[in-house]
Amino acid sequence: MSARTPARLTIDLVCLLGALLLALSPLLPVYGGTAAVPALVGGVLLGAAVSVVGGARGWSAPTVVSWLLGVFVVTGGALAAPATTIGGVVPTAATVTGLARGAASSWKQVLTLQPPIGTGGTLLVAAFLLALVGSATATALTVRARRPGVAASAAVVPVLAGAAAALLGTREPVVDPVVAGVVPAVLLLGWVSWRVGALRARRGAALAVVTVAAVAGGVLAGPVIVGDTPRFVLRDEITPPFDPRDFPSPLSAYRRYVQLDEDAVLFSVDGLPEGARVRLATMDAYDGVVWNVAGDGSAADSGEFRRVGAQIDSSAQGQEAQVTVEVGALSGVWLPTVGQATSVRIADAEATAGLRYNDATGAAVLTGGLQQGLRYTLDVVVPPVPTDEEIGSASAADVTLPAPQAVPEVVVTTAQDVAREAGSPVQIARVLADWLSQEGFYSDGSDHLSLSGHGADRMLTLLDGAAMIGDGEQYASAMALMAREMGLPARVVLGFVPPAGEGEGPVDVTGADVQAWVEIAFTGYGWVPFDATPPPEQTPQEDLEEQPTDPDPQVVQPPPPPPEAVTPPDEDTEQPQADEPARDEDGASTWLRVLRVTGMVGVPLLLLASPFLLVLVLKARRRLRRRRRPDPVSRVAGGWDEVLDAARDLRRPPRPLATRREAAGELAGAFGGADAQGAAVVAASVGALARSADRAVFAPGAPSAEQVAAYWTDVEAAVTAMHRAVPWRHRVRARVSTVSLRRRRRSDPSRRPDRAGRGAS
Repeated sequence: MSARTPARLTIDLVCLLGALLLALSPLLPVYGGTAAVPALVGGVLLGAAVSVVGGARGWSAPTVVSWLLGVFVVTGGALAAPATTIGGVVPTAATVTGLARGAASSWKQVLTLQPPIGTGGTLLVAAFLLALVGSATATALTVRARRPGVAASAAVVPVLAGAAAALLGTREPVVDPVVAGVVPAVLLLGWVSWRVGALRARRGAALAVVTVAAVAGGVLAGPVIVGDTPRFVLRDEITPPFDPRDFPSPLSAYRRYVQLDEDAVLFSVDGLPEGARVRLATMDAYDGVVWNVAGDGSAADSGEFRRVGAQIDSSAQGQEAQVTVEVGALSGVWLPTVGQATSVRIADAEATAGLRYNDATGAAVLTGGLQQGLRYTLDVVVPPVPTDEEIGSASAADVTLPAPQAVPEVVVTTAQDVAREAGSPVQIARVLADWLSQEGFYSDGSDHLSLSGHGADRMLTLLDGAAMIGDGEQYASAMALMAREMGLPARVVLGFVPPAGEGEGPVDVTGADVQAWVEIAFTGYGWVPFDATPPPEQTPQEDLEEQPTDPDPQVVQPPPPPPEAVTPPDEDTEQPQADEPARDEDGASTWLRVLRVTGMVGVPLLLLASPFLLVLVLKARRRLRRRRRPDPVSRVAGGWDEVLDAARDLRRPPRPLATRREAAGELAGAFGGADAQGAAVVAASVGALARSADRAVFAPGAPSAEQVAAYWTDVEAAVTAMHRAVPWRHRVRARVSTVSLRRRRRSDPSRRPDRAGRGAS
């Protein structure tokens, strides 16, 4: 470490670490509030401490990296993964594994989880690593560099760390971007000027002018140049990996749930508020064949499913509850939810990685599929359902939904005819729901009077047939299409309405509890549910009672115009299949999981060990080059150099200008210690090597290949004896030491082979 007073070192640390902490402030809203402050502050202070101590004691770069790795493991549990420690402080084996995995996976989680992501698992490892490595790098540059210009280059580290934090952050950081940019710039500008010695009293006016220009550029010119351009963050550029269009329409599975064995429990729910419904999927896109979840990825549609952290932001107001769900026979990827969730806690850690949530609808999925026995807890807010009188004359909400495709003309004419006398939007919605539920008949298909499906042909049959016959699948689809034609934003929801529980305890939900309803958005009230399905007891009669005794003569009517061409429904639509993921029968998934965990643990360890591996490779390359020199004398001299380099790495080198025999005597004394036998071995081996090297260099002629090979064998034995004569910690340190790799001067010409001089003698 260059000679500087403690005061100058304090100024260096205050300027660099202060700028670094301010540069890392965009990470605060990612984790929520001040949750990441301990990890950031602790990482900055620990990284600086290791670099300062390493510079004061003259540690090599691999030694500093080793200490940083140790600090990361020992303190990382308390600061970044407290759930894996004992008492929140003492690290365990789970801490080491979690930190290794977090070093590789936490970056992706920070980008893909929806802020605030919380501090669960190893999410804080990314922030802790960024602070630790950034602080250690900046401090090492300014402490160890001897030239002021190189030391001042440490100011680049806070700039790079700030850019990384901004990319990982959110659109609305806690610290105003102007403050976060101008203050570090002014601070670092003054520090760099002082560090390189350019800060003089006579230059105060010039520095003040530059500072004022920088502040004015950041405060005044910056907002003018940027204007209304949104802040660029990486999380907005990442496309969610889950695409609901890859799965069959959830509404198409309505009949499958109805026809299940009545004793088959789909799931059980505990803590469900009275009157609350369980949502499975929300669909707002109709293509003439099925209702499905929109997948264009816009911010307000039903298709944007994002990973979420421990907490979920929600502006919903209503009854708060904690609901526990245990999955039974329910399959597929759709996770039953209630109201608007503010937290989702799944007992299975592997299943948690596949959780995706949609803020616009309150629906959730598990990309890995539901498994029997899966248990999770929801903290929810259940908004109250307003009455028609409360909604009053409220207008339809301004919500952008995908336009329905291939809607039959009968839907348009029927909607206009039924709702022609309705006034307000809520009256239109209520009239449509009452007309369908009162004029239609219920049939789940068990009586062969109703077909499944809800495509354009099925809507034509329902509304233009002799009688309306169907179940929740058809009536919900019909009402949603009719409401859309009347200008109301409508969507279809598939879910369950469990029976009222008797007393406390979980309630079993079966296929008999499945329902489909319509939600319509009103200004100031949000999405309001409407039920258009007739009651199950309202079944069609074989002999209609209200047949007129004297019917009017029938007149042949022209056939109705054919509906727009639509894609015929496939078998998966008409007879929905279970959409659970295919299970790996041959155990390949287990091997993939093992490989994934191995990669997540091995890659960070390999990166951390790369400096040490590089040192080992360089030493092996140097040793190989010495043994393969074309001149046999040079090969012998290279063997003696190998002995001296081993002594240097073991921190027991001879005097630089000592002859070979003098160096052999010093090495014998340096490796003596308390082990007399070891000292004798080292003394005998290095003494013989020194005499053989002098004889090869100064004697006439050249040694044979066999003599050179034997000499190198003795070199390896001598180096091994030297290592055995020191404690094991010194051996490990010597293996990765860079002392012998540094360039050194050789001022003793007698130690270098001189072929011309030796031949003259």
